Amino acid sequence: MIKIVAVGKIKEKAMQSLIDEYKKRLSAFTKLEIIEVNDEMIPANNSEAQNEAAKQAEGNRILAKIKDQEYVILLDLWGESLSSEKFAKKMADIQTYHTSQITFVIGGSLGLSKEVIQRADFRWKLSDCTFTHQMCRLILLEQIYRSYMIQNNMPYHK
Repeated sequence: MIKIVAVGKIKEKAMQSLIDEYKKRLSAFTKLEIIEVNDEMIPANNSEAQNEAAKQAEGNRILAKIKDQEYVILLDLWGESLSSEKFAKKMADIQTYHTSQITFVIGGSLGLSKEVIQRADFRWKLSDCTFTHQMCRLILLEQIYRSYMIQNNMPYHK
């Protein structure tokens, strides 16, 4: 089972449509659950203390959605970069040797609390580029789908 815990909601219909397409494609390989937790409202001239409080509140919401037995992959700018092939192998290894329950975490615009970072079993850097959180969700779903296609020697990856 794959679970994605993401801060914030998808607001654009076109983006939601693309996400729905990958959810449908993934249903052939795994059960998928996407959990959205509320993001914090941040004042225009926010202080560092306000930023930390917001990250803490979002982090508490994220951690409340993660069970002990889940393998947590954190999307993180300071994580390890993986090619699609290496990501597919990592997914297969986790599901073979650790657990069938993989949870991906997409944090809010300010980043993640220390507690969420500490809970992560693996920190994955999607790209050197910066994407919106909504785009990250779509790219993540596409890469998860691609990993299953690679694992099953299907032509999508080519």
